[in-house]
Amino acid sequence: MHVEQNRQSRRLMSEEYAVRKMLYKGSLMVNICDKELLGRTLKEGELEVNISKDYFYEQLMDKEGIIALLKECSIANLVGEKTIENALRLKLASELSIRRIDNVPFLMIFKFTSGY
Repeated sequence: MHVEQNRQSRRLMSEEYAVRKMLYKGSLMVNICDKELLGRTLKEGELEVNISKDYFYEQLMDKEGIIALLKECSIANLVGEKTIENALRLKLASELSIRRIDNVPFLMIFKFTSGY
């Protein structure tokens, strides 16, 4: 029984992010959220945001997987404390860029790679 609980705990820890990948105008775009936020509706005044499976869920990934995606992608739509903490550790954004809705953090990242 104890061994099975450890396996389940490791599996849950390794699958903590919901991810959807897509190409947008030739660039890799990723939507990533803390998996426990899937299906939640967040409200702040007149604003209502649904963290839908259609938008965020294609597969589950572990921390190492999303870190690789964050390094590779050109556009990232991120929701949740754990997800955004990874982007901040990679220095892809600052705390000032985070918007909170119903106390849940949101962050959009656009990487400009062309010489403008």
